[in-house]
Amino acid sequence: MMRITNLLLVFFIFISALVRAQGFYDINSVNTIEITFAESNWDAIMDQMVADGNEERLMGSVSINGVVFDSVGVRYKGNSTYQANRVKNPLNIKLDYIINDQTMEGYGTIKLANGFKDPTFIREVLGYEIARKYFPAGLANYSDVYINGTHLGLYTNDQSVDKLFAQTHYGSDENAFFKGELNEGKVPTGSVWEYFGTDSTDYFDYYTQESDQGWDRLIHFLDTLNNHNAYTPEVLNIDRHLWFLAFSNLTVNLDGPINNPQNYYVYQDNNGRFNPSPWDLNECFGVFTMHQTLGPLGTVQLQQMSPFANQNEADFPVVSKILSNATYKKMYVAHMKTMIEENFADGQYESRALEIQDMIDAYVQGDPNKFFTYNDFISNLYTQLGGGPQAIIGVVQLMDARVTYLMGLTEFEYESPSIQAVTHSPESAVPGQEIVVNAQVSNASMVKLAYRYSPFGVFEKVDMFDDGQHDEGAAGDGNYGASLVAGSTNTQYYVYAENAQAAAFSPVRAEYEFYEIEVSNPLVINEFMADNESTIADQDGEFEDWIEIYNNSTEAINLAGYYLSDDPNEPAKWAFPDTTLMADGYLIVWADKDLDQAGLHADIKLSADGETIILSDQNLNLLDLVSFGLQKADTTTGRYPNGTGDFTEMLPTFGAENQNALLVQNETPFSFSLNLRNYPNPFSQSTQIAFNLPAESPVVLEIYNLFGQKTDKLVSQSLRAGSHEYSWNRGNAPSGVYICRLIVGNQTSSLKILVE
Repeated sequence: MMRITNLLLVFFIFISALVRAQGFYDINSVNTIEITFAESNWDAIMDQMVADGNEERLMGSVSINGVVFDSVGVRYKGNSTYQANRVKNPLNIKLDYIINDQTMEGYGTIKLANGFKDPTFIREVLGYEIARKYFPAGLANYSDVYINGTHLGLYTNDQSVDKLFAQTHYGSDENAFFKGELNEGKVPTGSVWEYFGTDSTDYFDYYTQESDQGWDRLIHFLDTLNNHNAYTPEVLNIDRHLWFLAFSNLTVNLDGPINNPQNYYVYQDNNGRFNPSPWDLNECFGVFTMHQTLGPLGTVQLQQMSPFANQNEADFPVVSKILSNATYKKMYVAHMKTMIEENFADGQYESRALEIQDMIDAYVQGDPNKFFTYNDFISNLYTQLGGGPQAIIGVVQLMDARVTYLMGLTEFEYESPSIQAVTHSPESAVPGQEIVVNAQVSNASMVKLAYRYSPFGVFEKVDMFDDGQHDEGAAGDGNYGASLVAGSTNTQYYVYAENAQAAAFSPVRAEYEFYEIEVSNPLVINEFMADNESTIADQDGEFEDWIEIYNNSTEAINLAGYYLSDDPNEPAKWAFPDTTLMADGYLIVWADKDLDQAGLHADIKLSADGETIILSDQNLNLLDLVSFGLQKADTTTGRYPNGTGDFTEMLPTFGAENQNALLVQNETPFSFSLNLRNYPNPFSQSTQIAFNLPAESPVVLEIYNLFGQKTDKLVSQSLRAGSHEYSWNRGNAPSGVYICRLIVGNQTSSLKILVE
């Protein structure tokens, strides 16, 4: 069966990131954030911090949906959205300001926008939601905010583009990382990705460095783009950038790099290519109307802004140095047409906007400091608010007319190639096996197969043929074929076709989505623990990180000279000694850098915040690679089913078959709160476990130890709606960490409890 895979779903980190998003960034709920400062004049203090031009923070405590975080740092943020005499200013909350690793579901920094320029209150959230379908973009929802008991109102809650974001989307977080941001007082006149020479100080007005180093890499990128353009694919992720440009132009987001040198990030991945990501979408859908080269745009000009605006402008290499390439231009149009067809042509965006507005309606009505009236909130979705330069076009008013205009342009009316029936044979492969990819293609002068052997790698492109000689059938029958050799890990691919006037992709969201060929590797990373606090100790009694290797084959494998690493740029960090792993066998490697200890102790350590584990053979051929995000203490991530399955959070099965993945595998975000809790915790003999049921439901309540063994079942019956409480007596259970698992219908929740 053909499987289309999104980059976010390649590794468990992305699955777990999406699960986490159902909590703090769940679009179907509004967070309650209560900030408490000891200082009653907190507003004046933070205003003074802004006036002093620094980014110091006022320390206080924050309650998020009832969870209290101490010693957090808070400051105001924003340019035009901030004013000293404004009650409701944008906020930047750093949860780990003092306490390291203090996060909300992995997110250490919370950024709250005040809705200053958007009467509909949906532009930013809807914009991010659409963008995330096609390229890396932040999560976003809403928070209702209070400070010292005073209700400030409803805010947009936007994910910080930080190291967690980089690790999630690029598999690394230590490379060159910059924010496109104008220095205060700098007038935005072009200069988007221009080259100013080798002196880094010449770029300080346009970029803020987010990494510890990287100015030389950014300058090299800009030099290549502007002065050696043929080599641009080596320093820029072209396809990702085309998606970014298409989204920005389609949604008329002029307060961004297609028009202003601000409100975006670029991160250099491990392949040396910079990747753009958007930021601050509160003025997308036509709120910002001053175009740097076209002048001020009225209603019709916004609706009919050229999709090729700035294509010939030297001050905007971000556009002109890309769309001047005929192939890239066709790809750009294909991407924009996909966005139109999937979001706008059938009015899906309007329905989605109404759903979001309905969800936040009561919060908008109750906002004491909103910048527009409730009637504006309702009407601006469809009609223009105000007149003259301060007018704010309606979202539907803009996009319905804009789609009609764009689809009527010559470049959008060209007949694109048609790509159908994409298949590969065999369905799954072993390393070194030949794989044939076929696609039924019409109206194309060129067809390419793009493939890569590792996630976050660069897609290589080869020709596909319809000549009867590439396992594709008879010559000229429209069935194209190409072959590749399976690598050591799953192979990802897509098909690209073009003619003289237009281009097409399959899947249509490629390169962000792709088809995947499963490759069975005899040697895999099977399970790992990156935050071992009290579960399993090594031979010296130390609780260290560990990695489990598993041999899927029926033959023993000698690992002498194989490698483990936590850095894709340095895969040979630690070499296995002369070690044989038997068929169907497990091998534990301690990731602790304690090379003097007996046993297998690798010269790497795992970060509980997330990183990458790489397993390579003697020739540094990649055998397995796992990128992961934030890890829970005393919990592992492993393959389920054992040795072959996808990675999922589980209870540790140290040196044994992975089991009980169902503890988290089938968990579904609750549409209601069960309020699962226990007290006391920790406890010595017994604890009370309580939960709430919104309706009569079948309930199972069980206790597991950290080895996945069930130690007790407290409930297995249908219970009435309301509050319920059960006692668990440890009996002969040894001290340690246990998991309380509650199943209500087809939904599951877990709670960690500690026996002293």
